[in-house]
Amino acid sequence: MPTGVIVNALAVLIGGIVGGVGGKYLSEKFKTEINMIFGLASMTMGIIAIAPTKNMAAVIFALIIGTAVGLLLHVSAWINRGAFQMQRIIARFVPANKTLSEEEFSASLLTVIVLFVSSGTGIYGALVNGMTGDATILITKSILDFFTGAIFAANLGFVVSLIAVPQFVVLMILFLLAGVIYPLTTPAMIIDFKAVGGTLMLATGFRMIKVRMFPTADMIPAMLFIMPISWAWTTWVLPLLAK
Repeated sequence: MPTGVIVNALAVLIGGIVGGVGGKYLSEKFKTEINMIFGLASMTMGIIAIAPTKNMAAVIFALIIGTAVGLLLHVSAWINRGAFQMQRIIARFVPANKTLSEEEFSASLLTVIVLFVSSGTGIYGALVNGMTGDATILITKSILDFFTGAIFAANLGFVVSLIAVPQFVVLMILFLLAGVIYPLTTPAMIIDFKAVGGTLMLATGFRMIKVRMFPTADMIPAMLFIMPISWAWTTWVLPLLAK
């Protein structure tokens, strides 16, 4: 049951509506400082996911290789292009906020689409939900997305709520793919996968509080590399080290 996927999409939908209705009553100081708490929450989730790591060397190796591949293939640029196409479609249904220029509206909407549809936390959460049935990550993310959606909707309007549609489609596809992958995994591989996802959440938190702008989109391929690397580490490397 894709509980986390459904809850997350509903959180964005409702948050966008709430923000569109009541966002005008929120001060800029409130919007800025509450975002710091969102970043702290993301970092906390990341630390909890990293803590049980079984094969730290495999996790580090996957992060380095995955990020290098992401940078070489310009994954962030591809994500931004996809988000730009979504932005053009969504903007047709809801008019731009008259207080923003068309350029400012498009740029802000593009940022929100990337944040909700292709974030490392969402991808990681959907895969974990599909593989283990644990929806905790996506449900926790839903709390953040509800308030984040409301704050963005305060500036952009009800258009933010429509982002729930592509978000649901993307996360649902990942959920279904994870169900196919899970029978091929071991408990150690799942734990190491969660550690890589936790690292992405930690990096996302640093971005949200604007301490360090890690290339989180380019880090996403690390989640593809960690399982085969974890398997190779436990199957081949550890037995050699034990001799």
